Amino acid sequence: MPTDNTISLTLTKDIANLAIDKKAEKVVSIDLKGLTSITDHFLICSADTDVQIKAIADNIRKNTLTKPAKIEGYEKMNWIILDYIDVVVHIFKTIERDYYNLEKLWGDGKIITYSENDN
Repeated sequence: MPTDNTISLTLTKDIANLAIDKKAEKVVSIDLKGLTSITDHFLICSADTDVQIKAIADNIRKNTLTKPAKIEGYEKMNWIILDYIDVVVHIFKTIERDYYNLEKLWGDGKIITYSENDN
């Protein structure tokens, strides 16, 4: 029987692949287990245009077996958050991602980089 950690890792990888399918840039996850109780993983990616950010978010929402418990930022398209409880997805406009730099803020977590070649 799969553990909660296996399930959240599988969901993280599935979401990373869905983001990559829509040409998301710099797709990474941060393992936050033991660092915070808010979630197990952040999945972070970015894009340059509103159209691409929307396409990434829509592809993830429509193609995951579970649906996000909460969605934030969908109207403004600068930073969309899809909260799957164990995995929180951050889809940034590139300039916003550089400003907030979540990878540095949560630098104590293990970072995994995903690319097209991982599929």
